[in-house]
Amino acid sequence: MTTVMSHPRVPTSFGTRVRVSAAQGSPALLSLIALAIIFVIAVAMQPAILSVNGLTLMLMSSVPLVFAAQAQMLIMSVGDIDLGIGNLIGLVTVIAATSLQSAPVIGMLLLLGIVAAYALTGLVIQKRGVPAIIVTLGLSFVWLGIGLQLLPTPGGQTPGWVSAIGSWRPDWIPSPIVFIAIACVVGWYLARFSRIGARMRALGSSPTTLTKLGWSLTATRVTAYVLAAVLIIVSGLLLASQTRSGDINSAGSFTLMTIAAVILGGGNFAGGRALPIGAALGAVTLGLITVLLSFADLPSSVQSAAQGIVVLAVLAGRIITERIARA
Repeated sequence: MTTVMSHPRVPTSFGTRVRVSAAQGSPALLSLIALAIIFVIAVAMQPAILSVNGLTLMLMSSVPLVFAAQAQMLIMSVGDIDLGIGNLIGLVTVIAATSLQSAPVIGMLLLLGIVAAYALTGLVIQKRGVPAIIVTLGLSFVWLGIGLQLLPTPGGQTPGWVSAIGSWRPDWIPSPIVFIAIACVVGWYLARFSRIGARMRALGSSPTTLTKLGWSLTATRVTAYVLAAVLIIVSGLLLASQTRSGDINSAGSFTLMTIAAVILGGGNFAGGRALPIGAALGAVTLGLITVLLSFADLPSSVQSAAQGIVVLAVLAGRIITERIARA
């Protein structure tokens, strides 16, 4: 009798899972569609893009942004927002072009200091209840000041091993695709596959449940910030490998772009959701928008407005598709 009664519940449960998966996955699919449309338009304007070298040049600028978006995604999964990520990436490029070149040990210690500072940031936010947006905004000025102290004007020289990363050009595949794939795999493992990923999402959506299960809220938030710091450092090193120099202002736009990338890819401000592939697609889409607008020879002032309009259009499409999926 029990077996007979259990059968009708299976389709309902399966249908619920399908609707939930569709609602969560539709933003990433929408970002993919937007990316494909932008890519087709770019190819129509510049057919030479359809080559290994063409795709490399087109996608290279998106690589640091993709890793930065993965870091922002981890922070946002616990319900926080990092407003200092842009200046911190700029600081990493400065360290790479100065201390890491002239005194590698000191340079590595400075990078480890960034990880320690982020661990302390997560600890303060959790223990003192200070809004993350305030703490990270304050830290953004700290990173800016340190960067200007180390390198007042853009310049310096990155170590050979850092420059080699940016100059790596395989003949069979565009190198940015390899780096973007690595970022997606790392982000997916940290946010979706590992236990700490489940704990971070639980902290953002239901911290009470996390406490009942015996997990430490403090340890979870600190771990999220530490992992984000590592990804930010990787992003900064990749940016430095492309410019082969340091500039504290080189990633000033990354702060808002990473937030937009996460939202475009299906994330939210409330926390509890982490979609690594969606965040990567959102970052690449934003990067391609910039490339496309440069192909159109639009004035810089018009480019910013056009980029904002495209982002708003994609976000509007996300709202519509999510409502359809939930219906």
